[in-house]
Amino acid sequence: MDEIIIRRMKTEDVEAVAAIEKVTFARPWSAESFRREVETNVAARYLVAEKNGQVIGYAGAWVVLDECHITNIAVAEAERGHGYGKQLVSALMQYVSNLGAAWADLEVRVSNSRAQHVYAGAGFIPIGKRKRYYEDNGEDAFLMVCEHMPEADPDFKEEPHPASGAAEQS
Repeated sequence: MDEIIIRRMKTEDVEAVAAIEKVTFARPWSAESFRREVETNVAARYLVAEKNGQVIGYAGAWVVLDECHITNIAVAEAERGHGYGKQLVSALMQYVSNLGAAWADLEVRVSNSRAQHVYAGAGFIPIGKRKRYYEDNGEDAFLMVCEHMPEADPDFKEEPHPASGAAEQS
């Protein structure tokens, strides 16, 4: 497996992320939606996986107090099957744990066994089903939760979010 870098998503990554989203999902988020997530949503945390300087995947979540909701995770089609999705999920779980999340939830298509396997490997368990959750075809979603978060890194320090009003220090 080639080495990848996982880092916090920046505005400059939005177009690459939106391109992966567009070919991955039937009802993709727009580039503008991702831009708002990165620039103005103080609850949003997005990571990208970079290989040879190119964004090949991303993972995002909303964190409010001790709760985390995983919003989107995708890997470019040509890069699937190499464990990058697993690395992104692991990095995202560590990141949100560092922020104080005590548990996380997500929805996943009942037909997406590959993603379910990745999430199960990260400690998620299915606790229910959301009937006709997906608007494109009416497919059900499994609601999965993880209550066993990674131990928070006591040395973790997050840069201020652009929407927080805090000026970045040089």
